Amino acid sequence: MTRPGSAAWSSGEALPIQVRQVTKTYGRVVALDHVDLDVRSGEFLTLLGPSGSGKTTLLMVLAGFVRPDRGSVRFGEQEVIRLAPHRRGVGMVFQSYALFPHLSVAENIAFPLKLRGVARSEAMRRAEEALALVQLPGLGGRSVAALSGGQRQRVALARAIVFEPRILLMDEPLSALDKQLREHMQIELRRLHDRLGITTVCVTHDQREALTMSDRIAVIDHGRIVQLDEPRRVYDHPATRFVAEFVGESAFLPVRRSGEAYYLGETPLRLDGQAVPEGADLLMVRPERLRLLAEGEAADGTVIAGAVREIVYQGDSVLVQVALAGGQAVAARIGSAHGAMRALPAVGDAVRLALAPQDACLLRDDAA
Repeated sequence: MTRPGSAAWSSGEALPIQVRQVTKTYGRVVALDHVDLDVRSGEFLTLLGPSGSGKTTLLMVLAGFVRPDRGSVRFGEQEVIRLAPHRRGVGMVFQSYALFPHLSVAENIAFPLKLRGVARSEAMRRAEEALALVQLPGLGGRSVAALSGGQRQRVALARAIVFEPRILLMDEPLSALDKQLREHMQIELRRLHDRLGITTVCVTHDQREALTMSDRIAVIDHGRIVQLDEPRRVYDHPATRFVAEFVGESAFLPVRRSGEAYYLGETPLRLDGQAVPEGADLLMVRPERLRLLAEGEAADGTVIAGAVREIVYQGDSVLVQVALAGGQAVAARIGSAHGAMRALPAVGDAVRLALAPQDACLLRDDAA
């Protein structure tokens, strides 16, 4: 295996992916609906969506395990829609890891090389290099059954990259891990991707995982990509209410337009010239973007008044549920440091919440 940082692992060797008008139906169910997607060379792109959205079907189309009804898939300049999975040259990490229990760790990793006719001595040498790359040096002789969940995940990843693919596909690769290990492995996967420069497409339903690992996120709903953007833009500027609800916590408050201005009830919204979608009628409010104002404190932004309905302690933060005069509710997330806790209001208290202009996001109510 070529060492990370050398030419063979550079992003120039990675392949871009081009998907055009890919459609897949199962009876009356439309799993993929005329999907267009471009994945850049060396990019880490995540397909994010709820169960049944079509994200895994799209990944399986890329891998060759699902043949679409129509459409085109190109890896670089090559059309691969009719190529069998083993001829596409992609590395694959399955949700279950799909390791062979009767083979040692090194033999599992070397298996793709064996299929490609690589001599056993060379295959085992490269397997050991792959193990070192995923931070499991010296474990090649162990049984798969003796490994922890995190170690099995790393072995599956080593097997997927040992033959130096230019595209890596991962289907919920961290779903079997506990929360703490999962969050650790998110960082490790991102670091490994940066070292190897492989074009990577990963499927997950975990929003935080997608935000942590990705260069871009494709949010999928009912077989369509509803937003394709960088993680921060997906979170801060969701294209639809569905995206706003699926990625993070949100409250949605009705707004009205008068001339060029927008109002929350009788309160004018401070937007500071940001672009507003045509027909926008909702204000999206993220809990962590609301600031609890002290009595008499002025705010540079929109001020939302209400009464405290509930206070929920959540360890690293406190969620203050506020009922508004119009019957709606919002939540403000406050840090749980000692000083902040001492300043918390009581249930029933009148409070004012400040929303900075750059945190005010207007959307169309696509759920109506």
